Amino acid sequence: MQFAQRLDKVETSAIRELFKLLGKPGIISFAGGFPDSAMFDVQGIREASERALRDEPGAALQYGATEGHNPLREQLAAFMQSKGVAGLRADELIVTTGSQQALDLVGKTLLDPQDTVLVESPTFLATIQCFRLYGPTVMGVPIDVDGVDLDALEQMIQQHRPKLVYLVPTFGNPSGAMTSLQRRLRVLELAVKYQTVVVEDDPYGDLYFADAPPPSLLALSAQVPDSRDWLVHCGSLSKVLSPGLRIGWMVAPPALLARATMCKQFSDAHTSTFAQATAAQYLQAGRMPATLQNVRQVYAGRAKAMCEALRLHLGEGLSFHAPQGGLFVWAKLTGKTGFTTDGNLLAKRAIEKGVAFVPGAPFFADNPDNATIRLSFATADESKIAEGIERLGQAL
Repeated sequence: MQFAQRLDKVETSAIRELFKLLGKPGIISFAGGFPDSAMFDVQGIREASERALRDEPGAALQYGATEGHNPLREQLAAFMQSKGVAGLRADELIVTTGSQQALDLVGKTLLDPQDTVLVESPTFLATIQCFRLYGPTVMGVPIDVDGVDLDALEQMIQQHRPKLVYLVPTFGNPSGAMTSLQRRLRVLELAVKYQTVVVEDDPYGDLYFADAPPPSLLALSAQVPDSRDWLVHCGSLSKVLSPGLRIGWMVAPPALLARATMCKQFSDAHTSTFAQATAAQYLQAGRMPATLQNVRQVYAGRAKAMCEALRLHLGEGLSFHAPQGGLFVWAKLTGKTGFTTDGNLLAKRAIEKGVAFVPGAPFFADNPDNATIRLSFATADESKIAEGIERLGQAL
């Protein structure tokens, strides 16, 4: 069978390939990028689904509008307003099947094979693959703990004239970096100056451990004239409510939103109306603040436990910044005291010791750093984290 040539530009996710090795009994996994199912508000979701079937059975079970279930769009607009996006209207967003579909719609509507896309280096692996399906050159921009390097970003915009810049400003996956307020405002200024689309992916912004992060690019766009014309914001309930609902959304300029809706209509017609009605009822019930408070507290404890264990068991063999939110610790093997600097080699040794993580190299669009690794603290409790990191230290 002859497959489309565009598939030659992508490969199976290294993370999903790693999952094939996790069947070994007793293995402790820090490899996944998903939330802990033990913290899902099952009771709240159950009650929301029951209300959806009781109060709006036709809308919940019938075909629906491609743009999304209007009660959910209204609730999502209100949710975004509560996070500083003043005056956002329901008709300024569409509901997508997870934020991953929103990113795919960005690719479908904007990208051609001759285009260039700039992403953070490192960045979300699935986005690299998603955009490459449409043929552009995907290039990485350096980052540090405060987010994207603005000098490098502007230089690369000038040199390559990208069709879009993709950023995860708040607790990026895998880096955990949080872009500073000053850099966020400057990113918006660059978007206007060079008339370049900036895509803000924000699945982790509500998962902060102490102080709230700076406002999203979408919220800050009110301070930078004309920046909203060049901004796409992708949101998701997957990390804070349930990934199984597959509820995401996209806020974008009207012309882009209309074309994204058209492409979505051809793709899946609409996101599950039952899932949308359930999510709308959940948000309307006002349970989200308590849910967020709980997950923040639990993840903060697990992040602290992982960082302490890494310092104890890997010491100078690993360098990292303690995350302020999100789901990950991003670290680099230093090679000090004779330890390995090869993340792929360490991953294999770690599996033999009964612990799994993801090597960092696949998260780079180009020039991969093989000394980097990503560890998720989301799905293991603090005792398992301590045990798993001890095993990792033995593998090092």
